[in-house]
Amino acid sequence: MYQDLKKLFWWRRMNRDSAAFVAQCGTCNRIKAEKKRPAGLLKPLDIPMWKWEKITMDFIVGLPRTPKGNDSIWVIVDRLTKSAHFIPVKATHNAPRLAELYVQNMLRLHGVPISIVSDRGPQFTAKFWKSLHEALGTKLDYSTAYHPQTNGQTERVNQLLEDLLRACVLTYGPNWEDSLPFAEFSYNNIYQASIKMSPFQALYGHQCRTPLMWEEAGERQFFGPAMLVEAAENVAKSETASE
Repeated sequence: MYQDLKKLFWWRRMNRDSAAFVAQCGTCNRIKAEKKRPAGLLKPLDIPMWKWEKITMDFIVGLPRTPKGNDSIWVIVDRLTKSAHFIPVKATHNAPRLAELYVQNMLRLHGVPISIVSDRGPQFTAKFWKSLHEALGTKLDYSTAYHPQTNGQTERVNQLLEDLLRACVLTYGPNWEDSLPFAEFSYNNIYQASIKMSPFQALYGHQCRTPLMWEEAGERQFFGPAMLVEAAENVAKSETASE
């Protein structure tokens, strides 16, 4: 088209306009043969054989800064049981500091995983982070750029966590860090359609007793009425937000 047009006409950016016109032409799009290699079907990640041996992780950033200086949440999810840990962090944390938190909150509880799926954030592509997991024997799998569905499980947990935090912030205000334990407890104790049970039940084999039932078992004398009421109210808010 451009070769034919330039014999009779001329205007600035004529080649670009010709290409844009052809790209939007319905007839051209229907009849032209595809010259690119077929992308193929999406292949889902394989199902892990055991709990916390294959995990995913991501960050929720841009949160209000708390009195402790944290402005982000590190979300770590077990691909088999869907159970998760929510760790408050700073956006400025480097790979060595994240490694310390990883040992304190993950290795201490669940041991060394076989693989970790994450995005290509600078924290996860740092040499220290790579060398640490190479020494531990953990394989690092990075999601494809601009394809969040690669790590869709963690993206969905992030959405749910944001809903839980909105409910808790009504009580705590900008100090969302105080509500994070209640949000984690509520998430791990809610029913998941994908596994037909709660993450807590999938991980430990039975449903967790919530603060809403503590009074029936007599724990009120141990915890005290003020702490029990506060815990029950916050868990109730979190569970309502997750429904």
